[in-house]
Amino acid sequence: MRLYALCDFETLVKNNISLSKFIEIVSLYNPHIIQYRDKINPQTVQIENITFLKKHTNIPIIINDNLELTTICDGLHIGQEDLNKINKNHELAIKLIRKKIGSKILGLSTHNELEILEANKLDLDYIGLGAYRGTNTKDVSTILGDKLPYLAKISKHKVAAIGGIKLDDNIPNVYFHVIGSGLLGSKN
Repeated sequence: MRLYALCDFETLVKNNISLSKFIEIVSLYNPHIIQYRDKINPQTVQIENITFLKKHTNIPIIINDNLELTTICDGLHIGQEDLNKINKNHELAIKLIRKKIGSKILGLSTHNELEILEANKLDLDYIGLGAYRGTNTKDVSTILGDKLPYLAKISKHKVAAIGGIKLDDNIPNVYFHVIGSGLLGSKN
């Protein structure tokens, strides 16, 4: 399993876990990527937190949805709604993002076959696919469950399974397991 650790700042706050403690916890699992997701802090605090993560790890740090912060990160993960805010034409939106971030890592959230087939035409490094199962950290309208391995197989990009993923999951055709609160042990 290749771990893609989700550092959701709101979840850390709710569980009284510092960024230092988060790094300590995820280091036990040798993550390949860390995604920093922060919907509650002003950009100045987000910059401080990303800088802290970069200083204390040798792991690529990807920002969630905030294109402006890609200047200090190793990449961007963007959701369908945020992609639409850039441009309704997703091919053009991805070209605009690529112009800004160059060859940095770029991932896109997908939830169904249609979104995967569209993503296959885009200049991405991976897709996030899910939700695999329900989660208490994010409202999820679609649970893919046993359909996820089939859907992952039709992607030409690496697939990061998202939503309720556990450390001991074995999901065929998936490259990354995206785990957030599931890493926090009894704290989640």
